[in-house]
Amino acid sequence: MNVEKVEYPDVTYTGKWWTHPPMRNALLAGIITIATFSLSHFGVISQRLEIPFYIIAIVLGGFHWMTEGLKELVKEKEIGIEMLMIGATIGSAVLGMWDEAAFLVFLYGTAEGLEEYAFAKTRHSIRQLLDLAPKEARVIRNGKELTVPAENLEVGDIFVVRPGEAIPTDGIVIEGRSSIDESAVTGESIPREKKPSDKVFAATINQEGALKAKVAAAFNDNSLSKMIHLVEEAQEQKGKAQLFIERFGKKYSPLVFITGFLMVLIPALLGIPVSYWATRAVVLLVAAAPCALVMSTPVAIAAGIGSAGKSGILIKGGIHLENLGKIRAVAFDKTGTLTKGRPVVTDIMPLTRTTQELLQLAASVEKNSEHPLAMAILAKASDEGIDPKEAYEFRAMAGYGARAMIANETVYVGKPGLFRKLGVSFDGISAIEHLKNQGKTIILVGSKEEIYGAVAIRDEVKKEAKDVVGKLHADGIDTFMLTGDNEKTARAIAKEIGINTVLAELRPEDKISTIVELERRFGAIAMVGDGINDAPALARATVGIAMGTAGTDVAIEAADIALMGDNLKRVVDAITIGKRAKRIIRQNIAFSLVVLTLLIPGALIGLMTVTAAVFFHEASELLAIANGLRLARG
Repeated sequence: MNVEKVEYPDVTYTGKWWTHPPMRNALLAGIITIATFSLSHFGVISQRLEIPFYIIAIVLGGFHWMTEGLKELVKEKEIGIEMLMIGATIGSAVLGMWDEAAFLVFLYGTAEGLEEYAFAKTRHSIRQLLDLAPKEARVIRNGKELTVPAENLEVGDIFVVRPGEAIPTDGIVIEGRSSIDESAVTGESIPREKKPSDKVFAATINQEGALKAKVAAAFNDNSLSKMIHLVEEAQEQKGKAQLFIERFGKKYSPLVFITGFLMVLIPALLGIPVSYWATRAVVLLVAAAPCALVMSTPVAIAAGIGSAGKSGILIKGGIHLENLGKIRAVAFDKTGTLTKGRPVVTDIMPLTRTTQELLQLAASVEKNSEHPLAMAILAKASDEGIDPKEAYEFRAMAGYGARAMIANETVYVGKPGLFRKLGVSFDGISAIEHLKNQGKTIILVGSKEEIYGAVAIRDEVKKEAKDVVGKLHADGIDTFMLTGDNEKTARAIAKEIGINTVLAELRPEDKISTIVELERRFGAIAMVGDGINDAPALARATVGIAMGTAGTDVAIEAADIALMGDNLKRVVDAITIGKRAKRIIRQNIAFSLVVLTLLIPGALIGLMTVTAAVFFHEASELLAIANGLRLARG
């Protein structure tokens, strides 16, 4: 989907709102206007002298937005809101209402300045994340430890991070163990344990042991830099509501301008005094300008995307933020999404040996294997403090398991099919069938004569999965599991965490057709997956959400939303932000339309002056902007 980009003025964030250039100019214009009005009212200066001060205030306060309006007129041949305000300012001045003209410029300039400040602040808050990454790094070169600028790190360099220090760029641990605070990147408050071969990310904090890591991404390409770049791009993407409003504004603003012009021209052609109608025309230009309608939506979009980005939720555009608010069903991939994607031992069932003996024999055979199930058994033995015995004559039996000699006996470890092949019966052991029905992989341990026991292994379910599914159901959102795994395993996991419907043994093309059917039923559906195997389904869903994408280019490119961490709770957080954004955008649109409905008739029938029109118009605009900025508070 091609989405238009919004171009915002390139105004630097200066910290305090009153030092922001457009705001500073507007405030100075306001001070000059109020001072001039007061001095003139009390007779300190003459009317002749006050006009030059009002002109200074108009030029100073209107420089930014008047320049933008004229550029839009000249380059794009469009009459925007700024041109309506320019027309109202010139009209007021021509009619001798210099104080009204100056007040109009001051108030409109203040509203414009606050809007630009809101965008600048949102961008700055995201870019501040770069300051969390250290400016220097300790690298090992030619056997020596050197300190170099972090931006000079190259892929393959070895760097050292001591306890309490920040990690300079993305890397892979090659030596040491520690816990890492990853909240800056993933939004996850609980530290993550790191060991050799684990990934570490820029700006995360090493809390305990010293680590050596190999650079996996240069500073400008690391997860933090990519996140900042993605959020900045997303804030320039327009949603459907904003695109509709802008199309409306392109037709509406010229219509208002022409109406105001005709309100002066027709009386003049008919020989009617134009003073009254010229004043009404100026009031109309101010009252009918759709500032609150046009400005408040992009502020809400930028604030929502910026707030989500600081929590590790990368929303790639306004259209996706809006779509999040419409989600009525969520489809989850299983492996790596609802589960951790690595097998763990869940049960040990001894038969003729003790639990400790059974696990020790299994680990003794499997210590020579590279199979993921073998790794799970070895990890369990390590956790239990059990050391494998010496094993001889190890032999892998492809598709079945392995065997080895241990203390003068041949021990077999493998699938039930291995023992059927050996002629060892286990059909009467009901506990094995019970474990299989729970979706667990059964590994038997024994000899050619008997079964010593069984080890049950399953992909570990993420601890937050059940809570997340429960929250989605509480919000009226239905859930589905789409997986290529076998149906028995999938149903067991779905039952454990509360997923409503399971569709198993799906190929990638099956997942796409399922997503299409779910969209037909629900209207808007989110697909949550790992962003690599599920890329087609992620791209097809109303909203594709990629899990655990810190440093994963494929996931970021495939999905509409990328989560920098593996915590499923971020899915709920993202949908919550989308619903809040949808609600606030609707509030702003409704409020803005009500204001226009009240102000336009008031302007036409003479119920308000220029000053009153300016005050109510700008007050409504500021209220709409403030409402949109509520999204920035998370």
